Amino acid sequence: MIIAIDGPAASGKGTLGKRLAAHYGFRHLDTGVIYRAVAKVLLDGGADLTDEAQAVAAARELDPGIFGDPALKSQTVGDAASVISAYAQVREVLVSFQRQFAAEPPGAVLDGRDIGTVICPDADVKIFVVADPEVRARRRTLEARARGEDADEAQVLADILKRDDRDKNRSAAPLKQAPDAVLLDNSNLDIEGGVRAAIEIVEAVRAGRRRV
Repeated sequence: MIIAIDGPAASGKGTLGKRLAAHYGFRHLDTGVIYRAVAKVLLDGGADLTDEAQAVAAARELDPGIFGDPALKSQTVGDAASVISAYAQVREVLVSFQRQFAAEPPGAVLDGRDIGTVICPDADVKIFVVADPEVRARRRTLEARARGEDADEAQVLADILKRDDRDKNRSAAPLKQAPDAVLLDNSNLDIEGGVRAAIEIVEAVRAGRRRV
């Protein structure tokens, strides 16, 4: 069984996916980490983020071993990841990695911004997570400060709006809700409420489709 989680509500979405995977005993992949890992390699090497060829080369040398690096959560890396994720060739290189992960038993939860539309269009369950930009900015600011980072909430909000606009209007795999995805607005939900709502969606879809 494959559960695809998409949507612009990035802050907390990875946690939702992880919790959902734990509930069902599935494997979890926050696909944003993949792009962040590639972006960090480019930043560490002083590469020009507008050089698509260098980004593609870094994607081909992807090292899953760095997925757990706390530095990947920084705003700088996140902004760089949004830039390189707009490159069609970078996305093409990383598609196979994501699909292979999704196909392995016993099941998988993948979250990102094109899972239900591009990576796993035949996913058993698709959830599109949204939240008010101001709420997302507040959550992300608190997360950053908890890591000891100096985050300005107004700037975080501006970055969120900029990224959403870039992702929605990019030519390669733009951010959009799949026709068969269920909308989940977690603006007024904490993580526990979000997890419960997601489980309810999964169970409803499974009951309707009778697929496991």
